[in-house]
Amino acid sequence: VRLRCPCGPVTAFVPWDGRRSGNPVRFHSVPAFAAATDLAIDVPGHGKVVVDISYGGTFYAFLSAEQLGLDVCSSKTRDLVSAASAVTEAVKKQFKLHHPKSEDLAFLYGTILTDGKDAFSEEPTTNICVFADEQVDRSPTGSGVTARIALQYHKGLIQLNQTRTFRSSTTGSLFTGKAVKATKFEDYNAVVVEVSGEAFYTGTATFTVEEEDPLKFGFLFK
Repeated sequence: VRLRCPCGPVTAFVPWDGRRSGNPVRFHSVPAFAAATDLAIDVPGHGKVVVDISYGGTFYAFLSAEQLGLDVCSSKTRDLVSAASAVTEAVKKQFKLHHPKSEDLAFLYGTILTDGKDAFSEEPTTNICVFADEQVDRSPTGSGVTARIALQYHKGLIQLNQTRTFRSSTTGSLFTGKAVKATKFEDYNAVVVEVSGEAFYTGTATFTVEEEDPLKFGFLFK
């Protein structure tokens, strides 16, 4: 299934047994890349921290919760959210993002706090994604896992087709991710990332075309 997302076309794959779809579902990302590494940022209330910024369809700042005096697995979610939001605001003020093809995408969507376990391991690594208006993702985050895999690949911590498991600190839900293809995205060395997880139906939509509708076939600007 090809989906047109704000960041570009994404290909999703859904198992089908002839009667219904199943799990896991997976998708191949747009080219993902590390935008900045080991960036020193002064965060009010927390002092100087070191963050990485990576793109997986949108930009995120990454750092271990430990740098903020927190534990991503045991600290209160409210404390993690407040700290991540402070990092997001500080990065926005101190670092200018650039997207090679669309300046509309050149903004920091949020901050992902991790357990610091970035080197490849068979064990899951835990993170929490705080995005937009202090919202918390129930999952490890598709674009976030994509960006984190791109970052680990850039740092030589993971190789092509090595699968890592990512856990959400809030719900315990799991995604897997792996870099499946090295590519170029303008001047960036990038990767296409495959993210896999469980998906369930939450609703259906019906579109109707009436014969009398003068624009039923759409329209084009000249």
